[in-house]
Amino acid sequence: MATPTGPLEMERRMHALGDAATWEDVDAQAHRAWDAPYGPPETWAVDAEDREIPGPHGPVPVRVYTPRASADGPRPCLVWLHGGGFVHGDLDMPEGDHVARGVAGRADAVVVSVDYRLCDGFDGSPAREFPGGPEHVTAPIPLDDVCAAATWTRSSADTLGIDPARVAIGGASAGGNLAAAASLRLTDEGTPPAASLLMYLVAHPVRPEPDAEEAQALAGTPPMVRFPLETMQAMSSNYLGRPFQEATPYDFPGLADPGQLAALPRTYIETDEYDDLRVSGRRYAEQLREAGVEVEYVVRRGVCHGHLNRVGLAEARDSMDRMGDLVRGL
Repeated sequence: MATPTGPLEMERRMHALGDAATWEDVDAQAHRAWDAPYGPPETWAVDAEDREIPGPHGPVPVRVYTPRASADGPRPCLVWLHGGGFVHGDLDMPEGDHVARGVAGRADAVVVSVDYRLCDGFDGSPAREFPGGPEHVTAPIPLDDVCAAATWTRSSADTLGIDPARVAIGGASAGGNLAAAASLRLTDEGTPPAASLLMYLVAHPVRPEPDAEEAQALAGTPPMVRFPLETMQAMSSNYLGRPFQEATPYDFPGLADPGQLAALPRTYIETDEYDDLRVSGRRYAEQLREAGVEVEYVVRRGVCHGHLNRVGLAEARDSMDRMGDLVRGL
């Protein structure tokens, strides 16, 4: 396994970006340092198999990660969703592949990573092609793919070697939104996941107001790694494909009322210190707690949005350690 760098290395690189308004304005050395890995990738004795499963809008690609070691009985399972603002991302990005391998290895669990359908870009650029399905993707199509994958995972428990009662769902950023929304919809349908693992998710169509500590952290965050309100609203609008006032809790779970939230399974929410989205994650944790849901809320210090994409980063390892503990303990 990789030897992690010291703590707060991402914070050091982040501040070296300065106040540049575009990546072209960033110092070349700082830009190279920002993009550089923090160490070699982890290695785990885990096999990965690409498959296509049936979905309501056509086949849904998934990648199934299975530890090579023999198991004493059915394993726990995590259905995992990468991020990318609903317009980017795939199964090969570190947040998809590296995290899925890391959790499978740590937890001795099966991980089903889902390549849900993506929306067109904010600028109208076409989304990556998927097998079959609609030409134009907006909510709830990505969520439909995710729920189909979760249902398939449970129904394939014998084939996958998993316990259908120990299937959690999790995701990062936009994938965290979809994981939270899928948890809500599946719970409403009477098939709740065993737990939800939500990493720096966006839970609200419009960002809630930051508290004093959040505002101070964000004020010191370089513009290049921030999510201004106009960017967040553009992402939400692009995903919805309809006016904000028509958004439902299945689009943004932070819109759910306490009665709907109350039935949700135990939930782990992790946010990043230097991330505008941490406000939404913190507020959603508060909403769940107020509804009586068992919630663990963690702010990962010294990192900005998307730290799970940073191979070799010590804080990413810490996050995967906690995720592995949670999945193993299902």
